[in-house]
Amino acid sequence: MYLSLNPTLTAGRVGWPGLAELAAKVGFPGVDVDLKSAMKQGLTQTQSLFASLKLKPAFVNLPTEYKKDDEAFNAEIGELADAGAFAAAIGCPRMMTYIMPSSPIPKAELRAIYKRRLTKCADILARSHVRLGLEFLGPLHLREMFKYEFIWRMNDMLAFAKEIGPNVGLVLDAWHWYHAGATVEDIIAAGKERIVTVHFDDSAKLPPEQIRDNQRLMPGEGVIPLVPFLHALQKIGYQDALSVEVFGRGLDKMTPEEGARLGLTKSREVLRKAGIPITVTHALSGSTAL
Repeated sequence: MYLSLNPTLTAGRVGWPGLAELAAKVGFPGVDVDLKSAMKQGLTQTQSLFASLKLKPAFVNLPTEYKKDDEAFNAEIGELADAGAFAAAIGCPRMMTYIMPSSPIPKAELRAIYKRRLTKCADILARSHVRLGLEFLGPLHLREMFKYEFIWRMNDMLAFAKEIGPNVGLVLDAWHWYHAGATVEDIIAAGKERIVTVHFDDSAKLPPEQIRDNQRLMPGEGVIPLVPFLHALQKIGYQDALSVEVFGRGLDKMTPEEGARLGLTKSREVLRKAGIPITVTHALSGSTAL
């Protein structure tokens, strides 16, 4: 497992490739990739960027609009094959998308729409051996945002992912894992093959009615049992990114570098408590584990 710089730590103020350069500067071994910007720069330049900075790419977002109508989906699906091939070529065969836990569309109807579209996406990505992660969202206010409840429990999203394809699994966000009432046993049951990528963060101790998705804490500052969470990931052999995704927390009042350094420091402290080796990146000499 290795820590990855998520753009939330900069309050969204650092674009690509600046985010990668900042990750390397402060000592993150990995970075979340802006797929559109990276593709615009080109494959060779992006490969050279990662090689020169000694960084690992964590994941890219699914670039295809599948949440609107068929017209929007069909207009973009033709570009997914190139995006999948690009992601694989830069050493990042992982895409993700989040799925809202409520909708104005009845659950059965929306489930059928998403299954059809995401199956098509997964089939295309499979050609480049790219996996697709689906993120379940746990907070109550999101589950009550629209009239109809949709998939929000970890095991229900896992079952949905398995229906879509063998290269489809979960985005396991510690925040949503906790607020959806999931357990370490659920992580172990999902197994390595169905955990595509992981988000790392923490939560204040508040009643469900007061929890807001855009107000999180740094890892180790809240009540999420992150040490057992990490031990479960270790048990299944997860070896990819822990993307430090923290919304709020006064990050917009810090400089991007201050936010990135704070996220890295706090995350390393939790890794140490869990006995997880910490990978430290040195731009000139590569990575070492402490």
